[in-house]
Amino acid sequence: MPSSTSSTRNADLHCHSTVSDGTLRPEALARRAHANGVDLWALTDHDEVGGLIEAADTASSLGMAFVPGVEISVSVGDQTIHVVGLDIDATNAELRAGLAQVRQGRDARARAMAIELERHAGAKDIYACALRQAGNPALLSRTHFARCLVEQGLCANTHDVFTRYLTPGKPGYVEHDWASLADAVGWIRGAGGLAVIAHPGRYRFTSTEEWALFARFRELGGVGVEVVTASHSATDFRKYATIAREFGFHASRGSDFHSPGESRCDLGKLPLLPEGTLPIWNLLH
Repeated sequence: MPSSTSSTRNADLHCHSTVSDGTLRPEALARRAHANGVDLWALTDHDEVGGLIEAADTASSLGMAFVPGVEISVSVGDQTIHVVGLDIDATNAELRAGLAQVRQGRDARARAMAIELERHAGAKDIYACALRQAGNPALLSRTHFARCLVEQGLCANTHDVFTRYLTPGKPGYVEHDWASLADAVGWIRGAGGLAVIAHPGRYRFTSTEEWALFARFRELGGVGVEVVTASHSATDFRKYATIAREFGFHASRGSDFHSPGESRCDLGKLPLLPEGTLPIWNLLH
């Protein structure tokens, strides 16, 4: 097995379970990651740490190194970005209170989203459908609505739903004020964790805005950027590897896996980190 500092390590440090908007329980995710050759794995559910004990226990039983994580929704200007926290103490009171605060807004946003999707996409009783998928109004996300539109035959797949209805500027997308960047990084650091900007290639920043985001993130104590992830192209891999070096960030690798039938990449199946990057796992406890 490669050493813990090797950039060739098969680490997957970003994925989601049924505790947020994935379709597999933490135990099943751990087993899938292990079967796919992952030797360092993190569960990073949206704004929630409720699956970490099950994930850690299963990973331990498989002999797979586990990193407790979370993905926090953050508002930057008029956009939502995500900050992954790795190696967190999930019992930290400030972190847990902050995540609870972020989750409080999900139900109101979901009800507004349901109205728009029924108006513009022809969906029927979509709030009830999404709630059935999520199981908890505090965990409702766009992905749950996307699955409902596919279930009702209104879109071919969840990617089609996001493209047509659930990205900024599209009917069905509802803005929401999430955590501030300072709060999210502060909660992660306060819980002993490492703050990483998730999938930066997905955001709609100009070059100047993106540079300002990374500069502010570094100033707040952020230490990493997701270089290799399923939504990035080979060009993105090179771009964010260069940015990581310029800002002194460590590079992370994560599939952002949600579901066998939906995700662009399976657990552990991403390309390796580009040469010359510092792996984020160098900083793990």
